[in-house]
Amino acid sequence: MKRIFTFLVFVFLAGQLVAQEKAFQFGFKLGPSIAWIKPTSDGYERNGVKAGFNWGFMADVNIMENYAIHSGFNVIYLNGAYSYPHKMKLEGASDFTTGTMNRVIHLKYIEIPAVMRMKTDEVNEFTFYGEAGFGLGFCTGAKADDTFVDNQGTSDIKEGVNVNKQVKYSRFAMILGAGAYYNLGGSSKLTAGIRFNNNLFDILKDQNTVDPKIENKGIANFLELQLGFLF
Repeated sequence: MKRIFTFLVFVFLAGQLVAQEKAFQFGFKLGPSIAWIKPTSDGYERNGVKAGFNWGFMADVNIMENYAIHSGFNVIYLNGAYSYPHKMKLEGASDFTTGTMNRVIHLKYIEIPAVMRMKTDEVNEFTFYGEAGFGLGFCTGAKADDTFVDNQGTSDIKEGVNVNKQVKYSRFAMILGAGAYYNLGGSSKLTAGIRFNNNLFDILKDQNTVDPKIENKGIANFLELQLGFLF
């Protein structure tokens, strides 16, 4: 009888260990963020940072002890502001006028991340991690709130302008971050962390209207607070 009891306890503990170390875990995340557009063309300037928001589903594939491949898909609402020389025809005017365009751009991406997470051993229900990898995003929407001010001080304001043709379809980024898991028991975990999503290539396209030899160029970065739950 004692041997049977000991065997049952061993089976129970082994089952608990397997449950806590699942090879694959799936969950969801939310992430408030701050973002900025960094123009790289002559005469273009960044105008501060803008709040954004991300959500999505995530998965951890544990490939060995303390190492996991983290992936899933993210829906990213990325906002930024910048200004640049611009030429346009104001309403009611017969000729084009030159001035400065102040643009707040609203971008939406679907991103597929591929990140390596390096984890510590669990200490008092907490496991800490560092991560590095890449993300490939696809633009599903681009709108802008534009304020144009010409050289005489006359302004023209337009909201919700469709600028899909001025934004490249894909966005490739380097991802760096750190955070922690909190073990709720079994395989369920809460996660929280900070992630820097660093755009590597230009996302803007087309030429400047004042000087067509200048191409529209800029990168879009954001810093995200990630909050999530893994099953």
